[in-house]
Amino acid sequence: MATNGDQQATPKPPPNPSPLRNAKFFQANMRILVTGGAGFIGSHLVDKLMENEKNEVIVADNYFTGSKDNLKKWIGHPRFELIRHDVTEPLLIEVDQIYHLACPASPIFYKYNPVKTIKTNVIGTLNMLGLAKRVGARILLTSTSEVYGDPLIHPQTESYWGNVNPIGVRSCYDEGKRVAETLMFDYHRQHGIEIRIARIFNTYGPRMNIDDGRVVSNFIAQAIRDDPLTVQAPGTQTRSFCYVSDMVDGLIRLMQGDNTGPINIGNPGEFTMIELAENVKELINPKVEIIMVENTPDDPRQRKPDITKAKDLLGWEPKVKLRDGLPLMEDDFRTRLGVPKNK
Repeated sequence: MATNGDQQATPKPPPNPSPLRNAKFFQANMRILVTGGAGFIGSHLVDKLMENEKNEVIVADNYFTGSKDNLKKWIGHPRFELIRHDVTEPLLIEVDQIYHLACPASPIFYKYNPVKTIKTNVIGTLNMLGLAKRVGARILLTSTSEVYGDPLIHPQTESYWGNVNPIGVRSCYDEGKRVAETLMFDYHRQHGIEIRIARIFNTYGPRMNIDDGRVVSNFIAQAIRDDPLTVQAPGTQTRSFCYVSDMVDGLIRLMQGDNTGPINIGNPGEFTMIELAENVKELINPKVEIIMVENTPDDPRQRKPDITKAKDLLGWEPKVKLRDGLPLMEDDFRTRLGVPKNK
């Protein structure tokens, strides 16, 4: 056993989650924990995992940004379990895989409680890694394109280290996720934990929080309510938007594959904020006007994933175009806002 910091002890392989995995006559279901599973992406992931009859899905969520409503079709299902739990506290359960999504992901929520956000990223990830170590589970972290900060290279590859302000109003999220990635690799190297890291880029679709401050949900809610579309100045900043079904497909492929990551998962189609507003106006409410408002601090000028790795290693690329995804989101928002479509 090495005693000084220079020599790396060979990590021992993680324990097998359960003797039933190697049983001769009984094939156990795969037990999967989804933290943050009542959230927007988490609930779509749960839907997809539940389609496989060999999966038992356990969701842990404290409902800070998630909602039980997103999971209502599974409550009471024999292969589904829902626990009200905050990941900043340890969780002692037996599972085979952990999808660790728990974290406020919208500026409105993480600026409202930045300390909670960084605790979720750091202590929450430590707790989930501790669980993975104890039961021998494979763990996937949903990191974020925010780890690249306001990028100085374009598009962003996984090898880029980022350009992040450590003391800004968004740092609780950006730096929190960067520390979470560090913890994942340290547990992997030191304890042999099987890890997967997805750096996810802007995602949109049904079940987004209507007032979460993110640009797609903002524009669609504004268009449905006949409010002006508020574009943050200068309007030339770009984002790429991935439909939620594509995102979930990428996460599952990463979990099932052999690569630790980090791997960018996002749609490389790049739109300026003005272009996005014009698309929403044309598709949803041609009568609304588009106005400029002040920008928030540390808002990145460009965001576009390089998804070469995802294509090569996972065989993944997004299929849903923005113009096809926006109307699907509109239908969901109209139902929740109680604003029917004018015939």
